[in-house]
Amino acid sequence: MTSDTLTQDPPAISFRQALWFWFKLGFISFGGPAGQIGIMHQALVVERRWISDKRFLHALNYCMLLPGPEAQQLATYLGWLMHKTLGGVLAGALFVLPSLLLLIGLSWVYVSFGDMPLLAALFFGIKPAVIAVVLQAVHRIGSRALRNPYMWALAAFSFVAIFAAQLPFPLIVLAAAVCGAVLGRFVPHSVQTGNAHTSGGVTEQRPAIIDDHTPTPAHARFKLSRLLLVLSAGSALWLLPMWALWLAFGDGNTLLQMGWFFSKAALMTFGGAYAVLPYVYQGAVETFQWLTPQQMIDGLALGESTPGPLIMVVSFVGYLGAYAKPVLNGLSAYGSAALGAVVATWFTFLPSFVFILGGGPLVEHTQNQLRFTAPLTAITAAVVGVMLNLALFFAYHVLWPQGIAGRFEWLSALLTVACAVALLRFKWSVLRVLGASAGVGLLSFVLI
Repeated sequence: MTSDTLTQDPPAISFRQALWFWFKLGFISFGGPAGQIGIMHQALVVERRWISDKRFLHALNYCMLLPGPEAQQLATYLGWLMHKTLGGVLAGALFVLPSLLLLIGLSWVYVSFGDMPLLAALFFGIKPAVIAVVLQAVHRIGSRALRNPYMWALAAFSFVAIFAAQLPFPLIVLAAAVCGAVLGRFVPHSVQTGNAHTSGGVTEQRPAIIDDHTPTPAHARFKLSRLLLVLSAGSALWLLPMWALWLAFGDGNTLLQMGWFFSKAALMTFGGAYAVLPYVYQGAVETFQWLTPQQMIDGLALGESTPGPLIMVVSFVGYLGAYAKPVLNGLSAYGSAALGAVVATWFTFLPSFVFILGGGPLVEHTQNQLRFTAPLTAITAAVVGVMLNLALFFAYHVLWPQGIAGRFEWLSALLTVACAVALLRFKWSVLRVLGASAGVGLLSFVLI
C-alpha cells in the first residue's frame, strides 16, 4: 500500500451496500449482544473501514446506557449515521425481522411437540451452553470495559448490589453514572475510552469513511424541531396499536397486557438484553403466569440458537402467553399466539428507534466531551457485574431444576464447563457450541 493510497479520500458508503450488509447481518447475528457487536466491529471497523474504532465505541457506550437491546440499537445508530432516518429504521428492522419470523415458527414447533422426549433431550443439551454463552459475554465485554481498578470496583459493586442487596438495576445504573462523572472530574484517565477493538493495527493503516475527525453530517446535528418530530411519531406509533388492541379485544385482554408490560420493560430496564431478562422473567412467569420457569429458559435457549438480539426471547414469551390465553375464541390459538409474538416484539423495540433517532444528534455533539463519555464508560463496567449475576441466575435453574434441595444435574454442570472452555479457550463459535451441546443432549437421551 503506497502513501498516496493512505492519504486519498475514502469512498462514500452507498445506500445499496449498507442495505445489503444490514440484510445479511439479520441472518448471521448469532452469539448474543457480545457476538453481534463483535460481528459489526469486525465488518464495519476492521474490514470495510466504514467507521473508526473511536466513534464505534462512542456509539456503543451510548447504547449501553439506554434501556433495551444494545446490539440492535447500535445497528440502528450506525445505519442512521450513514444514511439518515431511513437507513437507521431499515438497519434496526432488518436486525430483528429474520429472528421474529424464525422464532414464530420454532415456537409453534415447541408448543406442538415440546413434550416429546426427543425435544426435551435437545433442550437439556442446549441449556448448559446458554450459561456458557452468557459467561463468554461477561468475559468479552469485561475485557474491554474493565481496564483499571476503578472499573473493576464498579463491576464488583454492581454485582453485589443486584445479587446480594437485590437493588433495582435502574438505581445501579444511576449510581454508576454518578461515579463515572466523579471519576471524569477527578481521575479522568480512569474513564477515557481506548481502542479496545483494534486488531493487528488494521485500523491504523487507512482512514475510515466516518473517521475520528470527520465532521458531523447535517442530518446528525441537533435540532429541537427534529427531536419533537421524532417524539411525536414515536408516541403515535405506540398509542395507535394500543388503541387498536383495546378496540378489537376489549379492556384487560392478554395482548393489551403485553403491550403495557413490554412497553415498561423497554423503558424501565437498562443494560441491554442480559439485564432486561430478569425483569421479563419476573413479569411473564411470576406476575402474569404466561409461562413456566423452565419454558422461560427454553425460550432463552431458542433465542441463543437463532440470529438476532437475545431479547427476541420476548417473541417466544408473547407467543406462549397468547397461546395459553387466546384473545378471542373465534381466533385460533396459534393465530392468537403469532399475534402475541408480534405485539411483544413491537412494543419492546419501538422505544429503541425513538432513543436512537431522537438522541443520536446529541451523542454526536458530545463525542469528544469527557463529561458525557465518563458516565457511559462507568455504566458499561457496571453492566459486567449485572451480566455475571444473570449467568448465576440461569446456572441455578439449570443445575438445580427442582430447587437447591433437589438433585444436582452433574451432566449439565460438565456440559457447562465444556462449553465455556470451547468458547473461551478454543474460540468456537456460539452456533458450533450450541450444536455440539444439543448433540450431547440427544446422545444422553439414547444412552440413558
